[in-house]
Amino acid sequence: MRVLVREASNTANISGLPVEILHGDLNDQNALKNAVKGAEGVFHVAADYRIWVPDEAAMMRTNLDATRNLMLAALEAGVGRIVYTSSVATLGGSPDPEGGDESTPSRLEDMVGPYKKSKFLAEEAVSALIRERDLPAVIVNPSTPIGPRDIKPTPTGRMIVEAAKGNMPGYVDTGLNIVHVDDVADGHLAAFEKGRIGERYILGGRNLSLKDILGVVAGVTGRPPPKWRLPHGIVLPIAHIAEWGAKLMGNSEPFVTVDGVKMSKKYMYFKSSKARDELGYAPRPAEQSISDAIRWFEENGYLAS
Repeated sequence: MRVLVREASNTANISGLPVEILHGDLNDQNALKNAVKGAEGVFHVAADYRIWVPDEAAMMRTNLDATRNLMLAALEAGVGRIVYTSSVATLGGSPDPEGGDESTPSRLEDMVGPYKKSKFLAEEAVSALIRERDLPAVIVNPSTPIGPRDIKPTPTGRMIVEAAKGNMPGYVDTGLNIVHVDDVADGHLAAFEKGRIGERYILGGRNLSLKDILGVVAGVTGRPPPKWRLPHGIVLPIAHIAEWGAKLMGNSEPFVTVDGVKMSKKYMYFKSSKARDELGYAPRPAEQSISDAIRWFEENGYLAS
């Protein structure tokens, strides 16, 4: 087994694993060809996952162009099976209170921000190659993974860190589908072994309002839960100011973003019944996902004041 990582990447999560490490960038076509040479299967799990970026074109190159180039390199190398990691960000909203599924329609114009747009277009590119070039790919759409080893952390992990530190006195009226990151990993393996070529599978867990998520964090940490529900109209101008300040400070990531506030106007609720039925997917409780994440962040110094 081999992995492709950038030379500057933090490799703590793969330290000690029996893997061959190849150094290269997703935007380097020669590195992609070397990575897939002789491979029986490919998992494309890398992406630029940020809600706010100073250079949207760079994100599009990484999430869209590099995905297409990797799929073409895998085709040329004769790879037998591919699992492409998309996102529930590419799916549309649903009036069903239990959330949308793989058949819920979506459009590019409904995608908020460069991340969602880039992932939507990347999934479209993979689907086109499946149809037109017989790309042997299965698509998985993780919801909101939470758990250990979130080194960066991701935008979701950052929310958990700030809540665990008591830095979120309020919340907006929104909801997410919370899933343990280890269950998402198991879902990838199941998709490789059992998934149908050309199909997509939501790898989700439990739908929870943001208020309830922060309540679970409070229960784990012993802190009081946030008291105030903040209207989106109040948070939006704060986000504009935060992004303006981030640009002045050299494009450091703002603590709240305009696109993040716009996304929060919709409940991101989803169903994973297709993955359960076809892949044997069985996610654990959301409370364990949050608890495991907090424990890992605490043990690794992320919660130090």
